[in-house]
Amino acid sequence: MPPEGGYGNEAEPGQDPELDPVHEGWSLVAALAGLIPRVRLGVLVSGNTYRQPAVLAKMAATIDHISNGRLLLGLGSGWQENEHRRYGIPYPTPLEFSDRLEEAAAVITALMSAGPRSTVEGAHYELIDAPLEPKPIQDPMPLLIGGSGELRTLRTAARYATHSNMWGTPDTMTRKRAVLDQHCRDADRDPAEVSLSANAFLIFVDDQEEAASTRSAMGDRGGLVGTTDQIRHQIDAYQAAGVDEIVIAGFNYTPETFPEALQRLRALLDL
Repeated sequence: MPPEGGYGNEAEPGQDPELDPVHEGWSLVAALAGLIPRVRLGVLVSGNTYRQPAVLAKMAATIDHISNGRLLLGLGSGWQENEHRRYGIPYPTPLEFSDRLEEAAAVITALMSAGPRSTVEGAHYELIDAPLEPKPIQDPMPLLIGGSGELRTLRTAARYATHSNMWGTPDTMTRKRAVLDQHCRDADRDPAEVSLSANAFLIFVDDQEEAASTRSAMGDRGGLVGTTDQIRHQIDAYQAAGVDEIVIAGFNYTPETFPEALQRLRALLDL
């Protein structure tokens, strides 16, 4: 079970999580791009079925200009069934989710290439002499594919992405890195061209029995759990597994413990 206070981002007991106040992601990133001057920005990840990929490419190119070249375009197949049903968005089969993601990545890559116009013929998306001007500032535009499916998603990442992102323990990431690298070689790409990032909850726990039960509850998703020194060793294990970056998906705190949790986070990052 999560530690008391949770991971810092759960709904209150009895609260309907669908009614949580959540802004539209790409609009928020555009606003932040004009306000925050230095860090990379992006959506981790944008569900492909929510936005036509040519429109998404134009949105991303625009935000890349607003941010002066700091956008990371995160794209996933989509999976959240309740959102599709609530908003009347068609909910594909698992195979069609994967097919659409592959085609969307091809569409976005084509539009952001050097040519003035692009043509792509697909079963789900089609470009006919389509322009995209202005092009993004970044060349190539960083494209992150989220997901860990070894047959389709990692193959799509190997063909089109600069970043691959997923959940998993270090052991899982070792296997996924090997699969991703083989897909890169099959696509005549250098595996070093595709970086790998792992999502993880960061949970500071001093009691070792509690830490062990928390790790068990997290299962195959992995995570960083324990004291500051133990978490440093866990980070080393991810690095040894071929992970280039860890994305902190949340860390445990309550309003009362936030100052201490933030201090420990700063110590972990040597800030």
